Amino acid sequence: MTVSSFVLIVLILSAVAFFLGRRRSVSLANGRLSTLHSRPGYYGWYVALWCGLPAVLLAFVWIVARTPIVNGAVHDVIPEDVMAAGAGAVNLFMADAYNLATGNIVSSNPSPAVREAASIITGLTRTVNLAFAGIGLALALAGLTAAYRRITADFRSRNRVERILRILLVIASTLSIFTTIGIVFSVLFESIRFFQRIPILDFLFGLHWSPQIAIRADQVASEGSFGMIPLFAGTLLITFIALAVAIPIGLLAAIYMSEYAGRKTRALAKPLLEILAGIPTVVYGFFAALTVAPLIRGFGESLGIDAASESALAAGLVMGIMIIPFVSSLADDVINAVPQTLRDGSLGLGATTSETIKLVILPAALPGIAAACLLAFSRAIGETMIVVMAAGLAANLTANPFEAVTTVTVQIVTLLVGDQEFDSAKTLAAFALGLVLFVMTLALNVVALHIVRKYRQAYD
Repeated sequence: MTVSSFVLIVLILSAVAFFLGRRRSVSLANGRLSTLHSRPGYYGWYVALWCGLPAVLLAFVWIVARTPIVNGAVHDVIPEDVMAAGAGAVNLFMADAYNLATGNIVSSNPSPAVREAASIITGLTRTVNLAFAGIGLALALAGLTAAYRRITADFRSRNRVERILRILLVIASTLSIFTTIGIVFSVLFESIRFFQRIPILDFLFGLHWSPQIAIRADQVASEGSFGMIPLFAGTLLITFIALAVAIPIGLLAAIYMSEYAGRKTRALAKPLLEILAGIPTVVYGFFAALTVAPLIRGFGESLGIDAASESALAAGLVMGIMIIPFVSSLADDVINAVPQTLRDGSLGLGATTSETIKLVILPAALPGIAAACLLAFSRAIGETMIVVMAAGLAANLTANPFEAVTTVTVQIVTLLVGDQEFDSAKTLAAFALGLVLFVMTLALNVVALHIVRKYRQAYD
């Protein structure tokens, strides 16, 4: 039995438990629901939670523990020559064994040891799955039975259910916090390893980016060059071009839809505008590379400007079109949330509609508009596909939008593509770039929160 099949069975049992618990509470009331401490639904949820939660928790243990158990058994049959060859040979042996056990293609003709390991994987996986499934179903039935028997007319099921849900919410929030901490520390530790090889000042203030490291010391660029300034300059150039397109158009569209457009126009225009957010980024990349970039190159040549076939302007313009819905939709919601009394008071004092928008509505909605702009900035700074297809991979330190540039996220993807050894400065540079990008985004978030808090106090 697979984990997904087990979870499906547990969900079905939980649904049955809900109806059993609810029916028992109704039968105990004898038609007078006022005699029950809680509403019948709470009794059903109490039984369902006690049926499903222990089994679901066991399923998580199942997922985590299954692989180490199987790997521990397989390691006992790995030949000594494979163990002596190093971690790479062991990983290849394990991969072949798992591929053979699951029916996938192996890297070479499987040896008797690989066949034996695959047989162990198949048998032990089946045994572990059956064991966990049996224990999980037994826990589900035991929880259902115990909770069902505890139901009485004066049983405080609402309090118990709310307490269980509160505990689940605390666990979920705690997991999200620890996940964030884990991400930060994983990036930090790898960045420290990078800075042990490359001086941090050379990385932060270097003006040349060429992470290619030769295999032999006599080859060109055997040392590599890891100055991040060209990458962040290209990132900010493309981002500012995108924001220069998205923020004015998105904000003006939001003002029109919330203050000037009728109901029918708004009901039609807003969904059409939000369709832009659902288009895959690779489609925007094709549009930028095949349509916008040639137009910009032809336009530059008509003006006597040497425009590259891949330029920051092409990527920025298309990226700006992509993030217009992020600005317009959020700004529209924020503007509509401004109390109507502020509009009526301004208009009653003789102000025009445009004056009311400029002097009353926009200042009152400024915290939400700032949050919308920050979201658009984050979306633009993290975009990869459009930049790869329209701006290229050249790390040029330039402010000319007609030249090819690259961004931090593109270089991170480039450095980590394929089978990489995490012992070289080239691969570890991706973590250092991610750390600096994280710090920069965090600083912008702090500034945005300061703006939101400052103006929220003035208009609450």
